[in-house]
Amino acid sequence: MKIKSSFLFACRMLFPKTGKKSSARRSLFGGFLCIAISIIPLVMVIAVSNGMIEGMTERMIGLSSGDLCCILHPDVKEASSAEELVALGEKLVLSEGVDDFYPELQGVGLAASEKYRTGAQIRAVENDIFKKNPAFSRLFEVVESERPISSVDELLLEDGKNAVIGSRLAELLGVHAGDSIRLITTRRLPKGKVIPKITKFKISGIVSSGYQELDALWFFISLNTGYSILPLSSSQIMLCLDTPDPFSLELDKTASSLETLVPSFTRIYKWNELNAAQYENFSSTKMMLTFIMLLIVLVASVNISSALIMLVMERRKEIAVLKSYGASNSGIALSFLITGFVTGGLGVFTGIPLGLLCAVNFDKILSGIENILTLGKKLIFALSGKNPMEALPFHLLDPAYYLQNADISIPLDQLVIIALGTLVLSLAASTVPAIKAGEEKPIDILRKGNL
Repeated sequence: MKIKSSFLFACRMLFPKTGKKSSARRSLFGGFLCIAISIIPLVMVIAVSNGMIEGMTERMIGLSSGDLCCILHPDVKEASSAEELVALGEKLVLSEGVDDFYPELQGVGLAASEKYRTGAQIRAVENDIFKKNPAFSRLFEVVESERPISSVDELLLEDGKNAVIGSRLAELLGVHAGDSIRLITTRRLPKGKVIPKITKFKISGIVSSGYQELDALWFFISLNTGYSILPLSSSQIMLCLDTPDPFSLELDKTASSLETLVPSFTRIYKWNELNAAQYENFSSTKMMLTFIMLLIVLVASVNISSALIMLVMERRKEIAVLKSYGASNSGIALSFLITGFVTGGLGVFTGIPLGLLCAVNFDKILSGIENILTLGKKLIFALSGKNPMEALPFHLLDPAYYLQNADISIPLDQLVIIALGTLVLSLAASTVPAIKAGEEKPIDILRKGNL
């Protein structure tokens, strides 16, 4: 039996000319549908999670740690003042592989408004950091500002006067741009006694990076102000360094070369060392979700096997006739392998585009499902005699733990792997029914009167 004949027989099984009803063909259609439906969430998970992880990682690097982070001991000369810290940065930026530097002093304090008080992560940075740092100007969004501004670049920090805070912190404190806020820190007296220090700031702007877990407690003040109100012994003095590519293999080489230029008791950390826990959490969560979706695809591919078994039983007459005319076992088996492979292929080339379409509209789909669930919750409240307006909105994903405006990342290499993997699974699921079809003995079928 020639390969061409095997293809023709497979085409006849897939696209019969007669209108005769066939439960096996319905099962094949069900197998195709299951493959397509199982691929849709798999593609969505990969595209959305990739976009989320890339967006979160970009914010961790650009807004928090920098590609490299030089952390100084508080007792070294270079950490003693803003001028000394900037001078060290100007020295390091001359090194190969370093594009720019951003000096920073980090500490903790208590932010207090008229309504509430909460802990805050104080970040003392350069006055024009929102303009100077490309990541700040690109990833931060102005929620409120004291004066009308067109972009975050126009936010400026003045020594001892104003502050820019995160949107979540502003929500907790119940404050708005233009309001005054008190920042309580500590200072140590010459005799060693620690007393509180209260500094009043005016909120010139409220910003958000779209990732609440990262910027919820950020309280930005000028670098000089930070040196005047934060105790160096309990603060982190650092230089965030930009490189051409934070994911480059050259990052280790750059970090090693900088180690020779910094003062004693100073360490150079890579971004993935400072954010190891978060980055590993993102990756493991993505792998777990992908594994679950792959199991669904595996289960769906089993439907092809059961559909082909039914098809073999229905096509015994044709198999007997073909074998009577000299068709080989391998030729018959190949026909059924082709049938299973094409069924899986149709599922792949239907499911991947639909998965990408759903991924692009993920926010709308999620919002629609949440609205439906919220409506159901209100209906349950009404039926139970409670006020439906008391029902809180239903959230499938807590906005505090995921990126609210993530770009969808479409990994072509992973889509190719999904397509090839599904086709291989379809082929594997077709193997047993195909071998069984090839081993059918026409003489037995003739003796039983099936013809």
